[in-house]
Amino acid sequence: QVQLVESGGGLVQPGGSLRLSCEASGSIFSINAMAWYRQAPGKQRELVAAITSGDITTYADSMKGRFTISRDNAKNTVYLQMNSLKPEDTAVYYCKAEVRSNRSFRISDYWGQGTQVTVSS
Repeated sequence: QVQLVESGGGLVQPGGSLRLSCEASGSIFSINAMAWYRQAPGKQRELVAAITSGDITTYADSMKGRFTISRDNAKNTVYLQMNSLKPEDTAVYYCKAEVRSNRSFRISDYWGQGTQVTVSS
């Protein structure tokens, strides 16, 4: 099995910054794409940003220029640096990893448990 553990969420004032981390552990042979999603109350889960194993990044339009996704392959960790935060960024943030198992060698998607980000004065 594979576990993803997020950290770094919290309460921040508008205009502030937060850095989220998500570490994968368990039966990992390799990790392909990693991504951050978010879900606000009453809304569907949406993609925030994604990064391939070759460090190619994709961002949702509303996050471009404010958020930066990065990864440390040696640590099986993906990061999300969030700057210029707005109240509408308030949501639970989830990480996802596309993992090839070191037991079955099959590729599966795994999700973290989520971390709350609240932007409020």
